[in-house]
Amino acid sequence: MKNIAVVGTGYVGLVTGTCFAETGNKVICVDIDADKVNRMKNGEVPIYEPQLDILFERNSKAGRLDFTTNLEEAIDASEIIFLALPTPPGEDGSADLSYILQVAEDLGNIIKDYKVIIDKSTVPVGTADKVKEAIAKNTTIGFDVVSNPEFLREGFAVNDFLKPDRVVIGTSSAKARKILEDLYKPFVRQGNPIYFMDEKSAELTKYAANSFLATKITFMNEIANFCEKVGADVDAVRRGVGSDERIGKRFLFPGIGYGGSCFPKDVQALVRSGREYGYDFKIINAVLNVNDRQKTILIDKIEEHFKGDLKGKKVALWGLAFKPDTDDIREAPALYMIDKLLELGVEIVAFDPEAMDNVKSIYGDKISYGENLYDVLEEANFLIIATEWQVFRNPNFDIISKSLKEKVIFDGRNLYDLEDMKHKGFKYYSIGREVIG
Repeated sequence: MKNIAVVGTGYVGLVTGTCFAETGNKVICVDIDADKVNRMKNGEVPIYEPQLDILFERNSKAGRLDFTTNLEEAIDASEIIFLALPTPPGEDGSADLSYILQVAEDLGNIIKDYKVIIDKSTVPVGTADKVKEAIAKNTTIGFDVVSNPEFLREGFAVNDFLKPDRVVIGTSSAKARKILEDLYKPFVRQGNPIYFMDEKSAELTKYAANSFLATKITFMNEIANFCEKVGADVDAVRRGVGSDERIGKRFLFPGIGYGGSCFPKDVQALVRSGREYGYDFKIINAVLNVNDRQKTILIDKIEEHFKGDLKGKKVALWGLAFKPDTDDIREAPALYMIDKLLELGVEIVAFDPEAMDNVKSIYGDKISYGENLYDVLEEANFLIIATEWQVFRNPNFDIISKSLKEKVIFDGRNLYDLEDMKHKGFKYYSIGREVIG
């Protein structure tokens, strides 16, 4: 058993703390939001993530998972300290390290004996050195700073943590290496690797991985757009390309761009880091530009269909989260479309299984919301699908036909079979495929 403090209780921090508690460790999670801490102490999970509520309840009741606003109390009780603090993008795209560096300075004033301090947040190359410097300003006690980037997919984060395909640990300390190796042993019993490397390489590994996946998604979106120009079918192209084992099948599904808390922020931060070191990431800059355009590509199809006459039209919008199985709306394509549609004078009625409260906090009464996927269809002129929730994959098309004023669907996630939509009599627009109807 290890005594662990996790500073920050966002997606990464709460999953990290809960999963370490699940393997028998004593974990204290720290957050400055007293109301949030009290709610967690009372058993409320503040985020939606499949399976997290079960582990959260089990380990809280067992006394292995606790919450506090008192940083000093948590640090005194722990040998291992994970920093899972936000690193939001600044106006120039660089990662804001102010939260991490402030806590690092506080740690220098708090620590009374040796600690391993681990950057779990996604941070630019060189952050571990900055954290070391910030801590050392206020203490002469020994400590080590380790880079241990997370590779968690929202919607699958618990499984990703408990059964990682790899663990990346950046440290130059033999002592810290042994502590982290012991900590992660329960998670790699099936033989998945722990990669030890220097701190800077570990930091860059996370940015490089996310930027490569973002590039793969964006490349397929470019191919999809070209398919529409030449009359090819992107689904056929995707299957042909994905069968090449050098490329693989994953991250080749075309759509309306990537969003979320990781890809947009990490790609921007890598570009910014490149500028700081005098390097221009030409490919990654292109990825950013194409992805921004892709998020509103359905609006072009909508305007063309309605010949620019959208004022006063009503749209049913299925999906607000940036992906299914999460309530996260950060950089969600749906939000970009909402902004454009509101500018065009369109009335919006939206439904999402988990993300509506988060959208309400941004748009208030500028848009309306339904209790289920069929409520929002009543008297709507057309339907947009922005997130591939399972509930949207096999709907009652008879209800859709009767509820919509016009049988028109703009599908940003290619959920439906073209022949099936033709048979059902819909006008159906998707990404990288022929228009039906």
